[in-house]
Amino acid sequence: MTSEHYYRAGFFRRLAAIIYDILVAVAVGMCAAMVMLVAMLLLVENNVLNNHGYEHFSDLIQHAPIYQYVLQGWVGTWVIAFFLWFWRNGGQTIGMRAWRLRIVSTSDNPLTYTRAFVRMVTSFLGLGTLLVLLDYKHKQSLQDRIAGTEVICLTKDANHHRSWRNLN
Repeated sequence: MTSEHYYRAGFFRRLAAIIYDILVAVAVGMCAAMVMLVAMLLLVENNVLNNHGYEHFSDLIQHAPIYQYVLQGWVGTWVIAFFLWFWRNGGQTIGMRAWRLRIVSTSDNPLTYTRAFVRMVTSFLGLGTLLVLLDYKHKQSLQDRIAGTEVICLTKDANHHRSWRNLN
């Protein structure tokens, strides 16, 4: 699939996909947190991890910074992995698929995990997308310019699963 047959996505379509993806990322984070909390609870209850003198696990989680950092790191890793995996494997997150958007490389090089990570970091939590409002001619966000990607709008047929076998 080449991007020259498609037009670049505008700001409001990207914003709709971002909102959709935020909801999915929150769900991914909640599931990751639940798994880690259950694992930590089992480890504390079986005296594998120190309870730091707290009687209840909920008090331990609220007052022990090391456990909070571990939990936040775990959840953050899963949310980052969610975006990187979807961008690298198909160029679409769930929200992007719903709004028929896809990330493609502007060069002959495929979108690697490294480039996807650079794209994520330089998006500044989505604020880099505001550049699309100013760059109405090229419609490229800050993260797309830096990572060498573009977000294109797909036709309904190109967004269908049967078109995925042609992904590069």
